[in-house]
Amino acid sequence: MKITFFDNMSSANRIRNYSNATTLVLLLFCVNLIVSQTTNLAITESPEFKDEVKAISVISIHTSNDGLTGIVRESKKNILFDVFDKDLNKIFSKVVESHKKENYVGDVFFEDEIKVFTVFSPKKNERIIYCHIFNLENKSHKKVELFSTTVEKNGSLFSGNNKRQTSFAISPDGNYIAVATDNIKKNSNSYTIRVYNSNTLKEVYKKAYQEHKEKFFEPNDLVVDNAGTVFTVGKLFLKGKSQKKKGEANYQFILNKITKDTNQDLKIGLENDHVRSLIISNSDNKFHLIGFYSEKNVGRIKGGCSFVIDTEQLIVKEKKAYKLPLDVYEDLYGYRKAAKKKKKELSNFYIDYVILDNNGNTYLLAEEFYVTSTYVNTGNGGYWTTTFHYNDILILKFNTEGDLDWGRSIFKRAPAPSYNAFLKDDKLHVILNSGKNLTEKKDGRTKASKGWFESSALYDFEYSEDGKVSYNKIQNNKGKTYYLPHYGTFKNNKFIMMSSGRKKRQFMMLE
Repeated sequence: MKITFFDNMSSANRIRNYSNATTLVLLLFCVNLIVSQTTNLAITESPEFKDEVKAISVISIHTSNDGLTGIVRESKKNILFDVFDKDLNKIFSKVVESHKKENYVGDVFFEDEIKVFTVFSPKKNERIIYCHIFNLENKSHKKVELFSTTVEKNGSLFSGNNKRQTSFAISPDGNYIAVATDNIKKNSNSYTIRVYNSNTLKEVYKKAYQEHKEKFFEPNDLVVDNAGTVFTVGKLFLKGKSQKKKGEANYQFILNKITKDTNQDLKIGLENDHVRSLIISNSDNKFHLIGFYSEKNVGRIKGGCSFVIDTEQLIVKEKKAYKLPLDVYEDLYGYRKAAKKKKKELSNFYIDYVILDNNGNTYLLAEEFYVTSTYVNTGNGGYWTTTFHYNDILILKFNTEGDLDWGRSIFKRAPAPSYNAFLKDDKLHVILNSGKNLTEKKDGRTKASKGWFESSALYDFEYSEDGKVSYNKIQNNKGKTYYLPHYGTFKNNKFIMMSSGRKKRQFMMLE
């Protein structure tokens, strides 16, 4: 954690700092502006609509095969369900009252339905799991109790402070839903998989796995296939929950294969590498575990790694590791420092998106995230402020064999989750808000962030199949609706995102 101290300044110091700030502003205007082209994506904006109930938090957004878009949002006392037509006109809205201690924990969707899961905590050791079934076609909502269980006093039922959802998954054909829960007690640790028929929500089977008296399991990813077989990958800590002991990794990665009748696991050998998390990529019957590796610790990145798995024999067929390409460092540090920086490792990146194309290639996108605390001295005491940093983006493309095709990065700064990504016509699009004009520094870097006195703009960073990038402006935001790419969805070759604002809302569609 970075700690910065500020103190009261004298008048002379304030004048000096003002002069320095003025100089800095002038320097900012001396950088070259990138001439960006207008995006090739067609842009459509919806009519404005007004919310009956204030609900800022978007918890799920999904577009059906027929072009209906459903949005689920959460407020302090309610859950809001809205449906929009192909032209993004609001055609249905329902407000469902929720319990005071009922909170969203995950969602899945298939074709016309969004299933939203909530956990209700009526007592300190009691948990009830509900499933809200929201059908976009017939505009219906139904709330079903999935199961109830007990936990240790004030204990958590679901793992996860991860950016990725690791507790719920739906099979590719939409017939099965898998739910992963913790069952951590004072004298034992175990974890449970429940598989449900997606249409009836009847339990198909329930299975405990990774039961240990002392060892903890931290899930990284979860999938269920069309046969109802569940695969979950994560870390099994050897002692306690520390990532390292005496400089060595204090965990083993485990791939669990769980069916109604069997429970198997596979240890993933890391040799001397450290890995924060592994993500499952399963396309065209090719099962890979993909992530970032480090030679120092889990918080750093030296390169990308891929494990090719035979799921029938449950063995590692091949392990592949690739150092980050020079392009990654040039994008972040410029061509002058790239070679020197390449000897070091990146840090604080968390996986956000794993995107598969029609040819079986896998795109991995991660964002740099960390928190700093600052102490402000007021003269009569002081106070701490906390700042969240959502900074650089790292992009890697793995081919069907698990080899690294290319890597790029985006040099940016943001105080909140700020981007989204999708594939269209074999091109990767990264949508984000930046300063009105992207700037190219003398060292070749392109910086995507907003300056002190600069208005903002919405951009499309478009990457070709071989990793070449073009910077395409969607709109200048000044005087226009400000959209939030982070809360967006891509379906039927259309990306839809919602605007900010507490009362009036609007949508933008890119296709």
